[in-house]
Amino acid sequence: MKVTLGGVMELPLYQTVLLSALILLVLVLPLSVHKVEENLEAFLFVCGAFAVTVTRLWSWHLVQTALVDPIEITLAVFVAGLLFKKFHKALQSLTQKAVRKIGLRSVMAGTVLLLGMTSSVITAIIAALILAEVVVLLPLKRKGRVKLVVYSCFSIGLGAVLTSIGEPLGTIVLSKLKGAPHFADFWFLLEHLGWYVLIFNILLAFLASRIKDIEKEAVPEEKQENADEHSLKSITLRAGKVYLFVMALVLLGDGLKPLAEQTISRLSANALYYINMLSAILDNATLAAIEITPEISTRDLTFLLMSLIVSGGMLIPGNIPNIICASKLKITSKEWALIGVPCGAVLLVVVFAMLHIVL
Repeated sequence: MKVTLGGVMELPLYQTVLLSALILLVLVLPLSVHKVEENLEAFLFVCGAFAVTVTRLWSWHLVQTALVDPIEITLAVFVAGLLFKKFHKALQSLTQKAVRKIGLRSVMAGTVLLLGMTSSVITAIIAALILAEVVVLLPLKRKGRVKLVVYSCFSIGLGAVLTSIGEPLGTIVLSKLKGAPHFADFWFLLEHLGWYVLIFNILLAFLASRIKDIEKEAVPEEKQENADEHSLKSITLRAGKVYLFVMALVLLGDGLKPLAEQTISRLSANALYYINMLSAILDNATLAAIEITPEISTRDLTFLLMSLIVSGGMLIPGNIPNIICASKLKITSKEWALIGVPCGAVLLVVVFAMLHIVL
């Protein structure tokens, strides 16, 4: 690599070509090859290791980060699995009462809105774990269940960014902007993004209320499958898959970072808005760390953050809630993309138009 005048590492042509091809494979293969779809965690791990190898960024620090970073999320998934195993019957009873009292459509809309607007406080991980437990208790057909999960994960991703507690993206942004001229405090993102998040979470809740794939009654096979989901073996296996998934994303994010830096340094904020669709396969915190500087205007900051958090819901690797729910509910990459990609694309266009009018 060589350094340009702007301080950005310029990749040799062969590295640029290989990393670009890798991005294409990560986008296409999980949707088109069944074996890859079935072993998504292992596939992404291999891709991440390949990216780091191509860019020659292997280091003991990276290995430590890849091994340690997933631990907190994995423990949360495991402990929550044990808690839900113990209190599953009580949650089932509460959910059934809510459906009888206010109706299924109101429960679906309320789930999307409530988890989305509280995820910045209870964290995106906890919100996703609650979602994964609640959605299986609702009398929905497979397609309707996937739709509800995808809409909810979009909502959780939007809401979680509002504080430094919700997810790493908010922490990185506030850290970068804590000095002049923004002097960002704990409430900074809530003040600047709060109304947009609320509007789009209401929209997502409305979409959830219009889901038509409803079962008249739960089938016995589903009840048996749900019981098995709460076995210790299933809980442990699910936590292990989440660990490998997060480790893979750490490697993939670090391996592709030089290409992202090289590309991003040459683009305007408007172009970056759509380039940020890469956060559908990359950790949005990684892209935010590259794009956001203390000198950024509030307008550009709003554009970039909204594009990052919306894009994160389009594919399973885009956000931790997606990974948790897809693992728990065995949602395939193709199932997610068929709903997440068009939904995300429409949201991106609407957000872009709305921000141009308002800002």
